This record gives sequence, structure tokens and C-alpha cells, in this order.
Amino acid sequence: MSPVRRCSRTACGRPAVATLTYVYADSTAVLGPLATYAEPHCYDLCAEHSERLTAPRGWEVVRLLDASAPARPSGDDLEALANAVREAARPQERSGEPGPQRGADPRDVPRRGHLRVLRSPDN
Repeated sequence: MSPVRRCSRTACGRPAVATLTYVYADSTAVLGPLATYAEPHCYDLCAEHSERLTAPRGWEVVRLLDASAPARPSGDDLEALANAVREAARPQERSGEPGPQRGADPRDVPRRGHLRVLRSPDN
């Protein structure tokens, strides 16, 4: 059995129940269920500190904690996530950008970051 993770706040020894992650690019603090593993850039918080959490001025706090929600994602949740990933992977038409190269594989989609999506042959 793994040891109980404690709240990251100084001088707080209570058990952690939530994980706080900062998304600096979006000026957002995301508070969700306790992560499976302790991550170096995330903060585990106890119930009291997660309830009292505030963010810097101009930042948004997204709370993903819901006591009535199922502990595991439902099939609908996973399907919605898959659809969001597909939508994000779709190439976006930008003005001034060259089109596909002649002779290139039509199933090949341009790279976005470190990911590359291939269209299925039946589409």
C-alpha cells in the first residue's frame, strides 16, 4: 500500500483530496480530483485548502470536483474527449499557407507540435 499523500501547503499535514495544476498559458488554475501519481509541477491539497483556493487577479479557477460525479469516466465522457482530440487534430485552413504538396499522401495530415494524425483509409 502506498503512503497517504499530504497537503502541499506549508505546515498542513492533512491528507490530500485534490490536485491543483496551473495552466500558465491560459491564466487558469485547475483543481481536480487527486491525481493518481504525485507530479512535480502539481500541488496536492486537503479538503479545507481546496475549498478556500483563490487564484491571482485575472486568472480563472476551474473546479473539476463534483461529489455526485462517478469516480471513473463514463463512456459518454470518453467519447466526448475523443471527439475533442479529433477536432483539435483537424488541420485548420490558414490564409497564405500552401496547400498539400502534389504527390503527397492524401491521408497524411500536417504535424501539429509533436503529434501527427493519419486519416483512416475508409474516409
